[in-house]
Order: sequence, then C-alpha cells, then structure tokens
Amino acid sequence: MAKKTIMVTGNLGYIGSVMVPVLVEKGYDVIGYDIGYYEDCYLVESKQELKKQIKKDLRDCSVEDFAGVDYVIHLAGLSNDPLGDFDESLTYEINYQGTMKFARCAKEAGVKRFAYASSQSVYGISDVSKAADEEGEKNPITAYAKTKWKCECELGNLCADDFVITYLRPATAYGASPNLRCDIVFNAFVAYAYTSKLIEIKSDGTPWRPMSHVRDIIAAFCAVLEAPAELVNNQAFNVGTHDNNYTVKQLAEAAQSAVPGCGLRFTGEHTDPRSYRVSAEKILTTLKDFYKPEWNIEKGGEELMDYYQSIGFDRATFDSYKCNRLKCLKKRIADGQIDENLRVISK
Repeated sequence: MAKKTIMVTGNLGYIGSVMVPVLVEKGYDVIGYDIGYYEDCYLVESKQELKKQIKKDLRDCSVEDFAGVDYVIHLAGLSNDPLGDFDESLTYEINYQGTMKFARCAKEAGVKRFAYASSQSVYGISDVSKAADEEGEKNPITAYAKTKWKCECELGNLCADDFVITYLRPATAYGASPNLRCDIVFNAFVAYAYTSKLIEIKSDGTPWRPMSHVRDIIAAFCAVLEAPAELVNNQAFNVGTHDNNYTVKQLAEAAQSAVPGCGLRFTGEHTDPRSYRVSAEKILTTLKDFYKPEWNIEKGGEELMDYYQSIGFDRATFDSYKCNRLKCLKKRIADGQIDENLRVISK
C-alpha cells in the first residue's frame, strides 16, 4: 500500500514540532505548512524528516498547495487568548477566514480527511459542578474561542463522504517540545519552580483547568485519521483522559513536587473567572480502539523537569521571547520582520 501523505499546518510550532516525528515513525509522508513566525524560538534542534516544507501564510493558500496530499492536520493559527487580544481583527482574519479558505482549497484538491484543531475554550465560563461534554452549551468569551467555534460550525457545511472533517478540542496543552511554550499554565509553573524555586499564584488556586499532554493531543489526531470515517465525520471530540481536570492549586502542587526544594505561595490578590471542567468520555469510548492516552500531570512534571535540566534552561530564557508567543510576535514587528498585519516583510 502506498504511503499516505499528511500536511501539517503549524509544523514548526509547539505541538507540530513533536507531531511530525511521530507521524513519520508511523509511516506517513509529511508536508509541513508554516509561515515561520516562531522558527527561531527552538530551544533544541527539531528533527523533522519532511517530504516538503511550504513556507507560506495561511491566508495565501491555493489549491495547488495540496497536490498529492491525502490528509490535513490543521494546527496553525494565532495560538491563545492573549494573542487573540493582540488584534481581534487579525484573529478573525487568520483563524477563521484563513482556516475556511484552507479547508475549501483542500476539498477542491481532493484531500480525503481534514482534522481541525479547535479548543475547549469554546465552552467558555461554565458550571464546574459537571464536566462539559461535546454537546454542552458553547459560551466562547475571547476572540480566539469565538473563531474556533465559528469554524467548527461552518466547516460542517464542507463535510462529505470523500471529505471527512473532524473537530478536536484539546484541553490546555502541556509537555516538552523543541519549540517550547511557557505562556501556558503548567509549563510555566514548572519553569518558575525550576528557575526560581518558587511558584506564586495570584488567585486562591480554586479555578478548574482541563489539561492535555502534547503527546496525547497528537495521539488523538492520529486516531481520527485512522478510525473509520463513519465514527469521525463531522464529529467533535474533547481531547483528554478519564481524569484530566485539575484545580490551579493541584497543578501548582504537581509542579512543586517535580522540583525538589521549590516553594509555593497563594496571594489571592486576583480573582480568576475562568473555571471549567470538561469530559473526554466520548473520545475514550467511541475511539477506544484508536486513542489510548498515556499521560498525567505528575508524569508531565517529571518530563518537563528532565527537559529543563537537559537544556540548561534558565530564567533569562524563560522570560525571553523564545517561550512566549505574544512577546515573539511583538519582537518580530519591532525588528521589521513582520508588519502590523502579521505579514512577513520581504527583504
């Protein structure tokens, strides 16, 4: 049987840098599609054995880009709520308009499956007495969350027997990557613990956060590409485990446990309105033969500690643009590498 070719958008980013080697090991040919905003943020070399790397803005995609592509994993976009607040119109332009154009081009080119990275932020602020499932009320608060939900709703109109679309809603990601992000909660907690021997929490630690290890997220994308089409077409799946909801206090304590001699302090000076619990029961049952998560916070904390030790991670790196997406984009604008519309400036 001929190898399947998967296009991964955002392959040079936090998740993509870990995903590509996994896909190659599974026997896929991989084409990367990335504008390269964060390509100089690597803390260690990323070994990506690609069939081809396309360096192109999502907004400029064409049908020709998808020649020979069987499946698409669409990770690319402005990646979190602070970036969404950077310029809401750009979040709409890239995350919504760019994604819809990309999907239409993929369908026209004959791509068979399209796995879309949505987000559990589509649930917004919810009742923490119960874990939200895929059919639960959507209450997206931020520009980022609103574009994710809008895409899910409209991508459904493109679904067909020969164009299978699945919406994966990962929880907040954590875990080591060659292109590390420390602007996400657990990675940041372990980074504070490792570099400063102190984790200081501004809230009282009671808000809930669902969490997904980066490798479990990757496993979920592989699962929806390998499962029968009738199980995944036009379906949304929360990505997680049986017990992936943690309070901020539990996350901080797990980070503290991973780093000997680390202190932990709750100041309670800020109230954090974001608190939500999410159920991953659907993916764990519907795709039980394909999706087998292996990670929890304790294991992830040990992995991050080992990673920080192995690369000589320090507070200067933690505070730099390399680990923070918003800082990186602002630096690239200041350096004249991209313009205010996040377009790469040709030299």
